[in-house]
Amino acid sequence: MTGWWSSSLEPVRVPAGRVVHGFVRPPSSKSLTHRAYAIALLARRSLVVERPLASEDTGLFLEILEQLGYGLRRQGTRLEIDPPRQFPSEADLQCGNAGTLFRFVVALAATLPTRARIDGSPRLRERPAGPLVGALRALGARIVEEGAPGCAPLVVHGGALAGGRVALDASASSQFLSALLLAGQRATGPVEIEVPALASAPYVDLTLEMIARFGGRAERLAPDRYLTRPSELSGGTVEVESDFSAVAYPAAAAALAGGAIRISGVRRESKQGDRRFLDLLAAMGAKVQWSVDGVAVERGELSAVAADLGDMPDQVPTLAALAPFARGTTRIENVAHLRIKESDRLAAMTAELRRAGAHVTELPDGLVIPGIWAAGEPPHEPVTIDPHDDHRVAMAMALVALRRPNLAIADPACVGKSYPDYWRDLASWLGETP
Repeated sequence: MTGWWSSSLEPVRVPAGRVVHGFVRPPSSKSLTHRAYAIALLARRSLVVERPLASEDTGLFLEILEQLGYGLRRQGTRLEIDPPRQFPSEADLQCGNAGTLFRFVVALAATLPTRARIDGSPRLRERPAGPLVGALRALGARIVEEGAPGCAPLVVHGGALAGGRVALDASASSQFLSALLLAGQRATGPVEIEVPALASAPYVDLTLEMIARFGGRAERLAPDRYLTRPSELSGGTVEVESDFSAVAYPAAAAALAGGAIRISGVRRESKQGDRRFLDLLAAMGAKVQWSVDGVAVERGELSAVAADLGDMPDQVPTLAALAPFARGTTRIENVAHLRIKESDRLAAMTAELRRAGAHVTELPDGLVIPGIWAAGEPPHEPVTIDPHDDHRVAMAMALVALRRPNLAIADPACVGKSYPDYWRDLASWLGETP
């Protein structure tokens, strides 16, 4: 069956003015899938991953595992990963535009008996990993930069990663710290990491939890100090929970367009940082009700908020999409690190919300958005949004389209990076049957 949601090439025009309703189980967590695959690489024992996310980014990680000699067997929602009999002496590892994957692989490659050239898309080459490269070099890794300092392409001459004490500036990305904590499981001695600045701290908690789940040893000694020790990681089975980064879209759709959405496969006690977006929706006036089966969200009269989203930067586009419809002026702060994501998300959301007719002030580390459509009508003239090859910009602007008529989203296939079925799911929330 075809419909507005079915094209991966032409812009999609989301119907405006409808009430959303229904049930959804969001895709599995991209962050946890990446971490499970990293554990499989490090443990070098058979590992079964239940319900891993199948997306562009995670697919690239699987391709890298296969290049390194790992065996993959898929059975329904299960993926069995077996270690290689022998690692290749050389490997050319492509990370596309997957920043998490790139940073993880740079650190993991330092633990392998392989000369690995690690590269990606033109945009990935602009996304720096200098603090991580510096820390790995301080621990004895030999890394050659073929491009700009700290950027892809990098050539990592793997081998024994030494223990020791390093300083790591993680103000641009918590992924630097997570990568080092993971790689430290195969260092020759304990690695103590001093972290004077850290962005998106909840993602580090996910890393510590995953390492502990497989018998590894890594811990936070103090707010600015971590310790990771060499460990014999176990194999076994891990089930990936639903992604709260993806949960935000149906929840925000219900809060904005009315009706009710029931979301399954999520736990209120999850350590995923984006779980707090549900709390933010409640603070704005949406009705959020948790149960043992998941969470239900209903529309309320939305009010503006002032929000420090430093620990959940992926939800900046989502909140920005709601802001023009919320009474008052929304202020988003402490997210300067969004400028080195798949796009410069602060600049991208500013440009596209303005294209749609909203008012936005772009700050060095955030956005200020008055709720000009809280009481008045948004414009109706046809507009096509450029998502800047960024899945989160595309999905967030689709939320705007629920109440701003004649809004089309170009390059709809870019959502495949994290939520391949987004358009189909959105159609089902609107009462259509894809």
